[in-house]
Amino acid sequence: MAFDIASTQAWPAAVAEPARRARHASTREFLQAAITDTYRGRIALVSSFGTEAAVLLHLVASIDRATPVLFIDTLKLFPETLRYRDLLTARLGLSDVRTIHPDAARLAQDDPDGDLWRRDPDHCCAIRKVEPLTRALAGFDAWINGRKRFQGGARAALSPVERADGRIKLNPLADWSVEDIDGYFAVHNLPRHLLEADGFTSIGCMTCSAPTLPGEDRRAGRWRGQGKTECGIHLALTPPPRGEE
Repeated sequence: MAFDIASTQAWPAAVAEPARRARHASTREFLQAAITDTYRGRIALVSSFGTEAAVLLHLVASIDRATPVLFIDTLKLFPETLRYRDLLTARLGLSDVRTIHPDAARLAQDDPDGDLWRRDPDHCCAIRKVEPLTRALAGFDAWINGRKRFQGGARAALSPVERADGRIKLNPLADWSVEDIDGYFAVHNLPRHLLEADGFTSIGCMTCSAPTLPGEDRRAGRWRGQGKTECGIHLALTPPPRGEE
């Protein structure tokens, strides 16, 4: 019987190593059903190549290395992130990583001096991330991302399956814990983002990312002091259709 990608019954609580291995295995099964069956040829992975990105990239590569991977280069990323993209692409054998850039004319019009992030960070994210991703997703019926409930905020009640802007959005790591993530890195000997050693636990643009302090939320360094917690690509959501809750 085919694996039901809407099911959450195969996501056991990470209370011991055997349960963690079961969680890893069931997540792969969830992704395999989506990539090779339900949305075959119509699905992409959107990755920031951030601190936890290697886990989902590895899972997807283990299923189909030709799965399109959409990477938004805002032109304000850390050089370390670009190097990490290249390292993981080569290490995992990813054959369709698409680096997407903001529209040059849009930047010239709305952010000619490159300091929009200071004055209006929401608009900066809109023209550097949201609009480029919207264009890049044209032609896909579904996309995969790596959000998790432990990241807090609006993500605390995250569902494995959502409908957003006319597409299905899959959150296969929704109920993974920090221990699940670290365990997967260890088991598969995956390289870490270079900036983790400097205290970065969540990494976006250079202008809006900072190290976190002990005891802080893992995303506390994003847009620090600005009252902003999301770039915008995950905000336009509608409830999933019946049967996909």
